Amino acid sequence: MSEKIPTTVITGFLGAGKTTMIRHMLSNAGGRRIALIINEFGDVGVDGEILKSCGSDACGEDDIIELANGCICCTVADDFVPTMTKLLSRGVKPDHIIIETSGLALPQPLVRAFNWPEIKAQVTVDGVLTVVDGKALAEGRFADDEEALAAQRSADPNLEHENPIEELFEDQLNAADMVILNKSDLLSDAERKATADELKGKLRPATRLVPAQNGVVDLAVLLGVKGKAEDDMHNRPSHHEMEGEEQHDHDDFVTFIVELPTGQDRARLLKTIQKTIAAHDILRIKGFADVAGSDSRFLVQAVGPRLNGYFDRPWQAQDRRGTRLVVIGEKHMDRPAIEASLRG
Repeated sequence: MSEKIPTTVITGFLGAGKTTMIRHMLSNAGGRRIALIINEFGDVGVDGEILKSCGSDACGEDDIIELANGCICCTVADDFVPTMTKLLSRGVKPDHIIIETSGLALPQPLVRAFNWPEIKAQVTVDGVLTVVDGKALAEGRFADDEEALAAQRSADPNLEHENPIEELFEDQLNAADMVILNKSDLLSDAERKATADELKGKLRPATRLVPAQNGVVDLAVLLGVKGKAEDDMHNRPSHHEMEGEEQHDHDDFVTFIVELPTGQDRARLLKTIQKTIAAHDILRIKGFADVAGSDSRFLVQAVGPRLNGYFDRPWQAQDRRGTRLVVIGEKHMDRPAIEASLRG
């Protein structure tokens, strides 16, 4: 092979819009054959199911590989490298590879894995794209509030480091060749400018900031970055690398699944989820529901206070029909109370 296969790594916090952007990329692939690796955080491959139902010729079901054994940055040797090796051994190789990391993944260890000899000879990291939820950032939920952190440190002598969510957010920005300011249509002109200015203050000089609505960005912008990020990681260190540490601790986050009876009332289910989110510090709820009066799956996506739901496709014979919700948040979440609230 005379040219290496370009790979785009897509990272970003929970619910920023990574999956939506990938669906747009697959729908506008322009004849490219794309392989997709999804690192789903949790026990239900919700993002993978969404993408498999998109009906794109650019990426068939055999081209979608899910890694559900934990954060990709912590399982590089055990999961990612063998997966890439198997993918590259196929008779028909992809024209482009897209990797969607989980919201908790550090991009740095993953990108460094592209220097493994069996991978480096055939693949290069075309670009690292970090998707940011512009509305959430404007509201301060995922923004770095130095004054609040300083106040916390003053009040709590046991708090020696920054909030791990903030560190993770900054690490994903620092690894990026391009930052996608998604959901920019939900911001006023003033909010959009303020949010963009705040982000620019956190980015490396070479990183581009691109506004987007619903993850729609021209593929001429997203692909062909030619960043060769695997050769540039000395300019993209993570917090833990700067502190001399080798990996991050996922004990700060909790994921669990709540199963509900079939035949849910759609309006009541959405109201219950909204009430549960309002009462508890939940980062995200996502999953599929079996609602009364419909033979189609009802997809639920909630990020912070925002909740969306729609029917994505009919239930199929091989599906496990039912209602399963993945709840993601910090370790201090009251799991019994959340489960009880969702079960009504």
